[in-house]
Amino acid sequence: MGVGFLPSQTPFGIAHRGGRGGGPENTTAAFLHAVELGFSHLETDVHLTSDGVVVAFHDENLDRMMDHAGRIADHTWLELSQLKFGGGHAIPRFDDLLHLLPDTRFNIDPKADEAVEPLCKLIQQADAVDRVCIGAFSDRRIRRAKELLGPELCTSPGPKELAGLLVQARAGRSFETDHNCLQIPTSHLGVRLDGHWLVSRFHEAGLQIHYWTVNDRGEMERLLEAGADAIITDETETLREVLGNRKSASPGS
Repeated sequence: MGVGFLPSQTPFGIAHRGGRGGGPENTTAAFLHAVELGFSHLETDVHLTSDGVVVAFHDENLDRMMDHAGRIADHTWLELSQLKFGGGHAIPRFDDLLHLLPDTRFNIDPKADEAVEPLCKLIQQADAVDRVCIGAFSDRRIRRAKELLGPELCTSPGPKELAGLLVQARAGRSFETDHNCLQIPTSHLGVRLDGHWLVSRFHEAGLQIHYWTVNDRGEMERLLEAGADAIITDETETLREVLGNRKSASPGS
């Protein structure tokens, strides 16, 4: 199951928006802090500015994160570059992150349809297809990214495809998918998605299972015992300890 973005040795951690401790979410400082902690995989979100620059930012609007109103899509890159979070942090360009962290892998959620093609273009320009995974709450965006970047692109299914896969898995049916991993919560609409049987079922189909967003130590440990291949977390220091303890306790370590 080690294909491009996905390591063959699991479990591993993914720092959600860079995690806590280094700086505000989705900032260069947050990502650098996660890398310093030993994380090789970072999760981020992207939007497109009015002049076509792909930036790392979760929300459509600016007001939650900084003392400024308006949509990302209504600002030029020059305008956004002059805005600061608390502590003087800036919104990063995604192409800058790819070049700043050449050995790091990025799990990317394109938050808007218009961001997909520019994102794929800069991934191609950076020769970084094997360093990224695309996942989103939009089947259409994921499919478009796959069309643009080819079958070697790592993807996780969108909500409609995921629902279909879960139905087939629960029914014990065989299924095929061109996705490489399932990035899922522990439950959805009251249905538990974290049982050993479900993990085993998807492992048999060649898919890694990544759970989000898990910040409790006990839940991290429980999911790893169930066979999770990756944990996506804000609590990067806690997950580092959990993974370290697990490694030191394994036979032969």
